[in-house]
Amino acid sequence: MQHSSGPYGENLAAGYPQLYAAGAVKMWVNENQWYHYNTNTCAPGKVCGHYTQVVWQNSVRLGYARERCNNGWYFIICNYDPPDLLTG
Repeated sequence: MQHSSGPYGENLAAGYPQLYAAGAVKMWVNENQWYHYNTNTCAPGKVCGHYTQVVWQNSVRLGYARERCNNGWYFIICNYDPPDLLTG
C-alpha cells in the first residue's frame, strides 16, 4: 500500500478476510491512545496521523473506497478535503 501523495488527506487500511469502513475507522481512531492533546504530538515511536486526520474539524468532504484484491485481502482508502495540515 502506498499513499497517493495527492492534494487530500488520506488514510489507508488493509484486512483479511474482511474489512469494512467501520473496522478501518476503528483502527485509525484507536491511535488516540498515543496522541497528546496538550502538545498536539504523538508518543515517540507511535503513529497518530490517521487519528488526527479522522477528527480534523476542517475537513468537509470525504471520499471512500473499498476493494478486494485477487489474494483475498480488502483495502480501504479514505480521502479528506481539506487535509489536516498537521499530518498531511
